[in-house]
Amino acid sequence: MSIRKRLYLILFSISLVVLAGSIGYYTLFGGKQKFMDCVYMTVISLTTVGFGEVIEVTGNVPAQVFTMLLIIFGMGIILYGISTITALIIEGELSGILRKKKMFKRISKLKNHYIVCGGGETGRPVIEELAKNKETFVLIEQEVENIQRCKSVSDLLYVEGDATEDENLVAAGIENAAGIIITLPSDKDTLYVTMTARMLNKKIRIISRMVDPKLEPKLKMAGANSVVSPNKIGALRLASEMIRPTVVDFLDKMLRSKQGNLRIHQITILENSAIAGKNLHESGLKPKFSLLVLAARHDDGEIEFNPQPTQVLTPGMTLIVMGDVDDIAKARKVF
Repeated sequence: MSIRKRLYLILFSISLVVLAGSIGYYTLFGGKQKFMDCVYMTVISLTTVGFGEVIEVTGNVPAQVFTMLLIIFGMGIILYGISTITALIIEGELSGILRKKKMFKRISKLKNHYIVCGGGETGRPVIEELAKNKETFVLIEQEVENIQRCKSVSDLLYVEGDATEDENLVAAGIENAAGIIITLPSDKDTLYVTMTARMLNKKIRIISRMVDPKLEPKLKMAGANSVVSPNKIGALRLASEMIRPTVVDFLDKMLRSKQGNLRIHQITILENSAIAGKNLHESGLKPKFSLLVLAARHDDGEIEFNPQPTQVLTPGMTLIVMGDVDDIAKARKVF
């Protein structure tokens, strides 16, 4: 039984005992006593305060028997409720509920964030990379152990539950999310979540993990923007290690550089950007943010490698840059 249900059960039981005792006194005295006096008599009997009888019980055998039964059975429920609440506070479960409530409030305010479905062997490295790039994300995971492992990565925002349930996707803010990464171990679950995510948010970018290559067309039809096969990527890495080891070593050192979090990232020029219409030299990417521009992707999809300083930055253009994560984040805010 969940913590919330236990608390509700305790409050309901105590309320039921007080109500039963009040109605009992009211009935025994034929409705001649005020109902509030009956409630008061019940409470002081259960709590054994003994301020004095507001209802004359002494000498009334049925009332005395009823009072004794009320104290015996009612006190048992009261003591159980007090001990359970105390245990919840000591164990930290109650504080955990408050922390989760605060976390869900933070999640509800997020916009243009990312959602990661699954925090296992594939999902955890994804979370690490998102955290290193200072991206805002929410994890959906039903295994508590996986959540605990992912908590060591960053100040984790998460929804504990099954990603195939719509309510958990909504709780993670899918309606306002920029993208969702599905790293579930089951291809069937991946297909279902892909389809559900596209139904809940038509504009969201969906990246789906697959094991069976035959599933790729179905995932694309279900709404996935891109499909990733860890087995295929692993095979390409093995081949690259054999035929181009220096390039692989360069990329690995770039990702694990101790001099800073060096990354290749993209910056999209928006219509309201202050540098829209200016050329690459005037944008100040190199002197202000220490970023190296590797390529520029135009609206028609054409990619221009090593663009010239005179290249005009138009709205919708995407620049491929390399630099420190902090510098990239600053530049993205400006651009």
